Formats: sequence, C-alpha cells, structure tokens
Amino acid sequence: MNFFKAIVAAGVIAATTSAYAADITGAGATFPFPIYSKWADAYKKETGNGLNYQSIGSGAGTKQIIAKTVTFGATDAPLKPEQLEKEGLVQWPQVMGAIVPVVNLDGIKPGQLVLSGEALADIYLGKITKWNDPALTKLNPSLKLPAEAITVVRRSDGSGTTFNFTDYLSKTSADWKAKVGPGAAAVEWPVGVGAKGNEGVAGNISQTKNAIGYVEYAYAKQNKLTYAALINKEGKTVQPTMASFQAAASNADWSKAPGYYVILTNQPGETSWPITAATFILMHKEPVDKAASAEAIKFFKWAFEKGDKMAEELDYIPMPEAVVKQIEKTWSADIKS
Repeated sequence: MNFFKAIVAAGVIAATTSAYAADITGAGATFPFPIYSKWADAYKKETGNGLNYQSIGSGAGTKQIIAKTVTFGATDAPLKPEQLEKEGLVQWPQVMGAIVPVVNLDGIKPGQLVLSGEALADIYLGKITKWNDPALTKLNPSLKLPAEAITVVRRSDGSGTTFNFTDYLSKTSADWKAKVGPGAAAVEWPVGVGAKGNEGVAGNISQTKNAIGYVEYAYAKQNKLTYAALINKEGKTVQPTMASFQAAASNADWSKAPGYYVILTNQPGETSWPITAATFILMHKEPVDKAASAEAIKFFKWAFEKGDKMAEELDYIPMPEAVVKQIEKTWSADIKS
C-alpha cells in the first residue's frame, strides 16, 4: 500500500513530533487531503515536525476551528467577511484544484463522456434518470450509452466540494438555482445516495455500476475513476487537465476580495475547466495556543515555498507568487504571535 492509499484508508494525516510541544492540529476539507498529506510527509522528513489533519469535510472543520479545538480549519466553502469578523478568524487560499464528474460505465474511457452543466443539474434534480436519455445521447452521439438507471452519488456531509459543485450547477441551470440553490455546503438533495468525503464518493463510484458522482480530481486520478469532459462557459468541450485548471484560475482577482472570498466556478475562457475551486485555511486572530499557531504558519509558509511541484504532481494549482506575498502580509498583520 503506497503512502497516498494508506492515508486515504485512515482518513487522517498523523505525523507526531518527538519532544515537540506545539503539535499542529487541523481538520476539515477532504478536497485538499491528498496534497496536505503529501506536504505533511515531506515536511516531517525535512524538519522532524508533524501535522495531524482530520479529513472530515469543510463543514465539520469550520465548526472545529470556531470551537477552538484545532489549530486550523480547512474549508473549500470560504466564509464571508462578516462571518470571519464575527468569529475572529483569518482566512486565506492555500492551493487550487478542480472538481470532476466521475462515472462507472462499461466501455466508457476517461474523458469520452461529455456532459453540460444543465445535463448534470438535471441528473441531480432527478429529471434525467437513465443513461440513454435523449439529452445525454445528443451530447454523446458517438457513444453507446446503456438503457440503465443512473445511480446518483453525492456527499452526505457538509462539504466545500458540494459548495462549489452546486454553485456551478446554479450558474448553468436556472431550474437548479430555483429549486435547490447555489453554493451550499449542505444540500437538500432531490435524489441520490450519500457518501462521506471525497474518499467515500470515490469508493462508492468505483463499486457501483452505472453510477455518477463528483470528486476532487486527485481522487479521480488516484482511484483510476472514469471522469467526464464538460462543456464550459464558452460552449467548448474541455478535459480536466492542469492547463484547463490554470486557465480558469488565471481569472481570479484575489487582491480586491475581502477575506480572499473568490469563487472560481464557470470562469470565462475557451480552455477553462468550469468547476475549478480554491481551498482555504481558517485560523484565529488570537490563537489559544500561540506556539502551535506559529508552527502552523511555518508549515503553510514552507508549503508555499517548497510545495508547488508536489501540488502540480497531483494536479493542484499553486497560488500565484503575488497572492502568496499578500497572504504573508495577512499573517503578520492579523494573527497575534
């Protein structure tokens, strides 16, 4: 079992620090779990210092940092500036990635199936119930789609991946926007089987014929899931690649966003992947354990300085240098040491 599979099976990064008083503890989003675990392993080897991160979902991670039970929270559903102010929190984006629809269909290879935002919304609304529905066959005239019922898989936990996925569906489907709504971490789903975390959705899809779900791209890649291509805002069919993720991310203007509140779904550009997202760190302005807080900042600074290549190897997008400099100023100005 390789490192990635071992930590996914455990659902936690646990690297203890020998004779070190300020263990770094964090909890939250499953979206960045593959890269946080890779960084934690490398950081442990380089510094001897460890990180304990629970991959429990954005909603639970946000609750834990608000309750001050961890050094940092991690969320893909960024908090709005007024909520940050209310809770005394600082927020910044740590890395960017992408969400992909994944399916388990016999004879269909990764990237062959083409979906639109509207078709995805109709599947998750329960309007499209079979794979050979005319709306899907029209998008895929060269594929022989089965006359089988679609098993819809979605997140059961409060999820930033869901936040971004539903934001995208609301931008591409008026029906979804009216009936369910955008950008919710916890959703009143019209249909579907719930699974916990990106890990749970990936596992469910791999075991269930004729299923569809949505996961962070690293989970699709590591679990060898069949991902779909998407039709983007410009009407172009795009594949999930580092180039298409970067094209979407390049439109982000972080400098004018209070609390770095930026949603990257359905960005313009002919080559842009439409469900691109950032993942965020939450920390208290006045931390309970200042030593642990300072050690966490060291880890995130190290990740910005030395973690880009590791991020790209898992198809995450590093934060631009100018944004990193802005974030470092935020640390020194807003977090008391």
